[in-house]
Amino acid sequence: MTRVVLGSASAGRLRVLRQAGLDPLVLVSEVDEDALIASLDDDTPPEAVVAKLANAKAVAVAAQLPADVAADCIVLGCDSMLFHNDALCGKPGSTEVARRQWVSMAGTTGYLLTGHALLRISNGVITHTESETATTTVYFGTPTDDELRAYVDSGEPVHVAGAFTLDGLGGWFIDRIEGDPSNVIGISLPLVRRMVRRAGRSIIEVWQS
Repeated sequence: MTRVVLGSASAGRLRVLRQAGLDPLVLVSEVDEDALIASLDDDTPPEAVVAKLANAKAVAVAAQLPADVAADCIVLGCDSMLFHNDALCGKPGSTEVARRQWVSMAGTTGYLLTGHALLRISNGVITHTESETATTTVYFGTPTDDELRAYVDSGEPVHVAGAFTLDGLGGWFIDRIEGDPSNVIGISLPLVRRMVRRAGRSIIEVWQS
């Protein structure tokens, strides 16, 4: 049986996969995201930045797999950031940063980028590896001062990429999107299906197992 391993602590990603029929083993990498980003050239394309982060997470998780899992598994690493005003925005980390970010985003358009890395492992050996970035265009609404204050005070935007969610309280302030909605939550199901197929398995086999 091919086991799916999710190298992410994101509850949103886990929920998306479970609702789509998977029950992945969750192993969280200890990748220092800030240090990795700082090591990249300033002209690294934003799509490549999130792909490199995803790959680093997948590789780190692969190194800590139990032997029985490493016998036959697919490791998924993901990283999401918002590209807005020519800059990548990660998790704000504080209510003040989240508030400032929303003031700049209100009424504008951004691009939610999620890097995906997939490793196919058989008998403890990586037999297939690839990475790709999915992009979804997000049209932000304009919350009132009271709405923005309440949203920031909820704590939700502080710990999520781009300071917003589509499937939580932030959904009230997203006018529309163009592209894959699951990508905004943190993992693109259509992209993962294609990557799994290129790794030699069918997504049907994986969800049935």
